[in-house]
Amino acid sequence: MTTRNRPHLPFFVYGTLRPGEPNHDRFLRGRTRTEEPGRLPGAVLYDGPGYPYAVEEPGGELTGELVTARPESYDRLLLELDELEEYEAGDPHSLYVRVARDVVRRRDGAAVPAWVYLAGAAVAAGLRADGRRIAGGDWLTRGLPGPTSP
Repeated sequence: MTTRNRPHLPFFVYGTLRPGEPNHDRFLRGRTRTEEPGRLPGAVLYDGPGYPYAVEEPGGELTGELVTARPESYDRLLLELDELEEYEAGDPHSLYVRVARDVVRRRDGAAVPAWVYLAGAAVAAGLRADGRRIAGGDWLTRGLPGPTSP
């Protein structure tokens, strides 16, 4: 299947592709039409070796950005992001899988279908067993101290 047969969904980015993170400028700068805050319900975040993994879990929620690519950049960007995330359609050993999920826009609360890269099945199982979960589901606040008690 070529990328032309896939819907041109926006991307939900929650880690190194977010503004200010190393892969944002490398992959997204100048190739997006909009970038707006969003949240992904039904997933939690785990710390990987320098990058995060999203794992589906009821009751969880991730913070990130909903990124709409410029139409002329879309097909190439999709291929590059699949490569970055080491996603191969149908490969059970992929680190990530690209799936369509509803993402909630912060500005108006509307649910928008978007591509999300989630941890592949084997990676997700390992993270559930002994991974380090990022409290609050926000990659940008990982490692920051939580609230202190009086």
